[in-house]
Parts: sequence; C-alpha cells; structure tokens
Amino acid sequence: MIDSSKQFLNKKRWQHYQETEFLFTQTLSTQLSFAIITAHNPRGQILTSCQNRLLDRQLLLAIETFNRPYRAVMGTSRDRTHMEKSWAVAIDKLSAAYLGLKFKQNAIYFVDNNQLILVPCLFSQAEHQQELIIGDFSERVNLVSELPDFDY
Repeated sequence: MIDSSKQFLNKKRWQHYQETEFLFTQTLSTQLSFAIITAHNPRGQILTSCQNRLLDRQLLLAIETFNRPYRAVMGTSRDRTHMEKSWAVAIDKLSAAYLGLKFKQNAIYFVDNNQLILVPCLFSQAEHQQELIIGDFSERVNLVSELPDFDY
C-alpha cells in the first residue's frame, strides 16, 4: 500500500508529465510513430549529473540494439526549470514501455500520427494509471539550433 504523501507526490508528477514540452533540432513528420524515453532520474528521484549521464549512455546502448532510427531530444517543463535528455526512437509502444521499466521510469511518451500519449511504466503498477492521450505532439515541440548543454 502506498502512503498518502507518496500518492500525492506521484499524482503531482503525473500532472507534470502531462505538461512536458520537447526541444528538437529538426522537425519530424507528423505521420511518424515513435517513443520518447529518458533514463534520467529513475522513479522520479533526482540524481547527480554524473549519474544521469551514465544512465543515458546505458539507455543509448540499449536503443542501438533495436537498429532503428533515433534522435536526441530534450524533455522540459514549460518554464524550462527542469530538463531531461531523452531519445526519440522509432520503436513500438510495447518495446518502449519495456525500456521505460528497465530504466525505472514512471512513464514514457509515445507519438502516433501526431498524437502525444503518456504511457505509464512504473506508475501503471503502483498508481493504476492508464495511457493518456495528451494532444497534438507538434504543439509541444520547440525547434532549437542545438540542444542545451548544461549540467543536468
């Protein structure tokens, strides 16, 4: 049983995940299907930049085993005070959810025909969350000349 303070915190996280925006360095076709996955801050616990970089490298190695196109992306809060390096990967939703679980993520995103879907991973087990269609992916994308290089 999850205690009420943890349940409240997880509900707040779930709400924040629904507000995420994405920084890309080039446009993607609105007809594509792909996942957006991070390895940063497993279970929502903030890690050091060194720990996050190590997890990111491990995720990239796992992504490369699919032999599918992928691209770096930055998931951000609307006010840009929180950012996490992520990967847009042309894999199916089930494989993406598996990677999310493997890297202890509460949720991942899946884009299908420009629809942004929030897919619970750890949250599906603990919080009984279900997939949620958030809206048009293209409305959440901001093009940048390069992704921020910061001490995440």
